[in-house]
Amino acid sequence: MAGKVYLIDVTNRDGVQTSRILLPKLSKTMLNIYLDEMGLYQSEVGFPTLKHEINYINGNLELAKAGAVKRIHLEGWCRAVPEDVRLAFKNCPDIKHLNISMSTSEIMIQGKFQGKKTWKDIVKSTAEAVRTARELGAETVGINAEDASRTELERLIDFTLAGKEAGADRFRYCDTLGADDPITIYERIKALAFATKFPLEMHCHNDLGMAEAVSCAGAQGAIEAGVDTYINTTLNGYGERCGNCDLVSTILALKFSHGLSQKVHLDEHIDLKRSWKVAKYASYAFGLPIPINQPGVGANAFAHESGIHADGALKDRRNYELYDPEDVGRGEPELLETGRIITTGEYGGVKGFRHVYDKLGIHFQTDDEARKVLELVQYANLHTQKPLTDDELRLIATYPDIVRKILTVNV
Repeated sequence: MAGKVYLIDVTNRDGVQTSRILLPKLSKTMLNIYLDEMGLYQSEVGFPTLKHEINYINGNLELAKAGAVKRIHLEGWCRAVPEDVRLAFKNCPDIKHLNISMSTSEIMIQGKFQGKKTWKDIVKSTAEAVRTARELGAETVGINAEDASRTELERLIDFTLAGKEAGADRFRYCDTLGADDPITIYERIKALAFATKFPLEMHCHNDLGMAEAVSCAGAQGAIEAGVDTYINTTLNGYGERCGNCDLVSTILALKFSHGLSQKVHLDEHIDLKRSWKVAKYASYAFGLPIPINQPGVGANAFAHESGIHADGALKDRRNYELYDPEDVGRGEPELLETGRIITTGEYGGVKGFRHVYDKLGIHFQTDDEARKVLELVQYANLHTQKPLTDDELRLIATYPDIVRKILTVNV
């Protein structure tokens, strides 16, 4: 059905490029599982051309086959050159979804390629890369124009049509420097959609603090032109420099903005109630706090102190709140154990390990059976450098062989 907004989360590719942070492969895996539970269309899992990503990506594709990841597309990213596409499929033969990227603005053509590539070379390489991906078994291919917001509209039309003719499924408009504004991108995307009749993706950065507004405005332009649209997001807005378009903020805007909620129809699979859990886990895994004023999931999102506000909220929350805490999965008390606590991890023993798993409802028949998983839990704790969460422990016990692959790097 044309005219819908689908969400593609790029935390595991663009979000992890946040300077001065690292995200373990086990954590990336959990994010893919949580994003699937939340109903997103696609997760950009990472780089199938990088050696240290290969086992993680292949392991996640195996989890999908095993049913741990049910609906979400697990998509890889590489440069829009045939050699990279071939390498991606050599490393990850079962990958079915790919986004391929090439710089399109004149400033990047001159500044990055230093005269080694012309505009014709870029269009030709992208088209060849799309055909190569299709020949190797890709079910969906997206073409990305890096720095699209500083690229002439006519060039974007030519680039999109060349990709469409070669067999691509979508065009990703990258506001790489976060330079666009809502009005400009709305006009450009609407014109691009009318000219190409091709599904369009919004990929917006937050350098001017407008990533969500720009993404939603672009999506509205595409829908008004009669094509499906996709918004790229990251959890908690993590990403390079000032970050990317935040997932939860974007969903809230599309569902509760007076104008957008009437004009833009969000993919019905999205489950906003999963927001609190996934945002909290991302914060824990990245080691980055959620800003106190973050929409939906910040500590103050539903806090009232001003006398007038507190009085009004107590009488009827609609006086000062657009949505309920329960809408984003909040409202239940978070209880922490006090007194005696047994944990398991890098230096844990088998008795404490079995106690922890018994509380999770997972029981081992013998110590020898338990030790096989304990060794993996010890290594996973070393890998993440954080206490393992209950869901991580469940995943390890349920799919030990796949998790072992995810935690391993072949060099």
